Amino acid sequence: MALTQYFVAMSIDGYIAEPAEQLDWLSQFSNLEGKRRRYERFFDEVGAIAMGSRSYEFICRHNAPWFYGDRPTWVFTHRTLPHHDGADLRFTASDVADVHPQLVEAAKGKNVWILGGEKLATQFVQADLVDELHIGVAPVLVGSGTRLLHARAFTPWTLAETNQYGSFLALRYIAPGRPG
Repeated sequence: MALTQYFVAMSIDGYIAEPAEQLDWLSQFSNLEGKRRRYERFFDEVGAIAMGSRSYEFICRHNAPWFYGDRPTWVFTHRTLPHHDGADLRFTASDVADVHPQLVEAAKGKNVWILGGEKLATQFVQADLVDELHIGVAPVLVGSGTRLLHARAFTPWTLAETNQYGSFLALRYIAPGRPG
């Protein structure tokens, strides 16, 4: 069964990016033993991507190569954005609940990755479309910036997996009501 997953790293004080949308604090953990293999295993199971416009703009602004191969990617935006060469992009201003069936179909039995920040992930969580949270916890304090989520849900998620790479933690939670 295809899953919809939010895979992201945050600081121990709950931020996924600094105020100027910088990720410099996270790069020091890029080459930890085993951490890269975990990401590669996750990514091998991704068939489609839902991306927030700020994440997409970050990639474009930094002239980063398109790391996501030929996976169809929906960029959620209300603005006209440039097209990134080599990417299979679909720009949309539609509600996540309306686009989710398209993401699942395009994933062809693989998983859907929510690759975006607080606003997009929160919309998916509030629509009860997220099956798993994959949260990397970096041992740094960022202080302010973009939060992990802005959702309030008092139903507990189930901790299904923990991995430690030095002082970096990788946690996998299963959404309430989903099979573990």
